Amino acid sequence: MNHLTPFEIFLLLTVLKIVVVLVITLTAVAYTVLLERKVLGRMQNRWGPSRVGPFGLLQPLADGIKLFLKEDMMPLAVERPLFVLAPIIALGCALISIAVVPFGAETIVHGVDLFQISNINIGLLVVLGVTSIGVYGIALSGWSSNNKYSLFGSLRSTAQVISYELALGLSLVGVVLRAGSLSLRDIVNSQGRHGILSWNVFGGFQIVGFFIYLMAAYAETNRSPFDLPEAESELVAGYHTEYSSMKFAMFFMAEYANMITVACVATLLFFGGASSPFGHIFDNLFATGFIHIILPVLWFVVKIFSFLLLYIWVRATLPRFRYDQLMGFGWKFLLPIAMVNILATALALAFHP
Repeated sequence: MNHLTPFEIFLLLTVLKIVVVLVITLTAVAYTVLLERKVLGRMQNRWGPSRVGPFGLLQPLADGIKLFLKEDMMPLAVERPLFVLAPIIALGCALISIAVVPFGAETIVHGVDLFQISNINIGLLVVLGVTSIGVYGIALSGWSSNNKYSLFGSLRSTAQVISYELALGLSLVGVVLRAGSLSLRDIVNSQGRHGILSWNVFGGFQIVGFFIYLMAAYAETNRSPFDLPEAESELVAGYHTEYSSMKFAMFFMAEYANMITVACVATLLFFGGASSPFGHIFDNLFATGFIHIILPVLWFVVKIFSFLLLYIWVRATLPRFRYDQLMGFGWKFLLPIAMVNILATALALAFHP
C-alpha cells in the first residue's frame, strides 16, 4: 500500500470492511435458520436437517439454490413496482442497521475502526430509526399484493410493530440516562470497567428495562409467540402470501437479520457489548498481541449466540397469543412499566449520580 495516498488507503479499508461485514452478516442469517431448525429438532426429539453435507451444514446452500431456481410468480393484479420494492425495503433496513454496531474493541488502522463501520454519536437512534422504517416493507407488501388476506396480515403487522416500538424505545431510555450518550461505543465503554457487575442488566439495575426490551423485540421481529401476521390458520401465510422465489426468501432473511440486530442491541446496551464479563483485570492479562484484538469479538459472538438460542427456545415453548392479548400486553402492561422504569432510573441517578 506504499504507493497509495492516505485517503485511498482509508477508502479501500472502509470498502473492504463493509464487504466483510455484509458477507458475515448474510452468512450468519443463513446459518441462524439452520441453527433454529436443528435446535427445534432436538427439542422435539428429531434430527432436523442432516442430509446435505456433514451434519447438514450445507443445508443453507441447498435452500438458497432452491429459492434462486424456483419460478418467480407475480399475479397480474399486483402493483408491480411496490410489489418488488417491498421485500427490498424489509431486507435493506434490516442490514443497514448493522453499520453502527461495534463488534469488538476500538482498533484504529489508518484512521479506520476495524470493528465498526460507522461510529456516530447517535448510533442508537440510527438503529431504532432504520429498523422502524422496515415496517413499510411489510405494509407495502400486503397492499401491493391486492389480496385481502395479505392486506389483513400487513395491517396487523403494522399495528403490532408500531405499538411495540413505543415500549421498546422507552425501555432503552434508562440505559441512555446511565451512559449519558446515544453512542453505542460510549454505552459499551460505560459497562466495561468491572465486568459483569458493570453491565446495565445487573449493576445498572436495568433488568426491568431488559425484560421490556426482550418482549418488545419478539413482537418487533414477528417471532413466536407474537407472530400474528403469519397466523397461517387465519391468514393463509400473512403479508407474503403472493410472494415466491427470492422475493419470498427476502422477507425471511429480513426476519433473521432483525433477530441478529436485536441480539446485537441487547448485547451492547444491557450485557456490556464486546467487553469481558471479568472486567479490565482479565483483559490486561492479554494486553498485547493478536488475542487482545480477537478476544472482545469472541465475547460479542458468544453473547449474540446465547441470545439467539433464547429466541429459539421461546419459539419451541410458548403458544401464539390471540391478537387482543398481543395488543393489550403492549399497551396496558409493557408501556406503563417502561415509563415507571424511566422515572425510577432518573430518580436514582438524581440522588446517586
